[in-house]
Amino acid sequence: MDNGLIPQRYAKALYKYALEKGVTEKLYDVMKTVVSSFEKNSDLQKVLSNPFVSDEDKEKLLLAAAGKDAGDAYGRFVKLILEHSRADYSYLMMLAYRDLYRKENNISQVHITTAANLSAGMMEKLRNLVSLSFKDSVLEFSESVDASLIGGFVIDVDSVRMDASLSNELEQIRQTLLRSNN
Repeated sequence: MDNGLIPQRYAKALYKYALEKGVTEKLYDVMKTVVSSFEKNSDLQKVLSNPFVSDEDKEKLLLAAAGKDAGDAYGRFVKLILEHSRADYSYLMMLAYRDLYRKENNISQVHITTAANLSAGMMEKLRNLVSLSFKDSVLEFSESVDASLIGGFVIDVDSVRMDASLSNELEQIRQTLLRSNN
């Protein structure tokens, strides 16, 4: 069976179960926490894929990765994937659930990268600019600083990119000069 198909099926089943129980949003928050735990600790996936680690220990790890308020639905889901020997797919399942929830609830991811730390007021102006452009979506923001931009900012909204960085402007000038020399 395809590695992408297994996580998708489990995520869809979990979403349907969460919908019936009225806990889709709570479970979405749990999945964001679990995904963050996987991203912060790359060894977590290695441990879950290790056949010599007991299911009991894997369960403890997955519950700990979700934080204190994981809830019954998540706990039951963890037990299900362990019963079916699918722990090695758990990270992909969490990602699939998160993506499914975002799609069903029209949530877009916005990442703002700036060349330097901006004041809260300036960052709020950038957020408002994005919000005006994507009125029909619920937006979840994240930010980072990348000095290689030299100046300006880059805004990514799902697969759409607005690059207003100085490094991009310099690259555009360089490309123009290269074309004019030919």
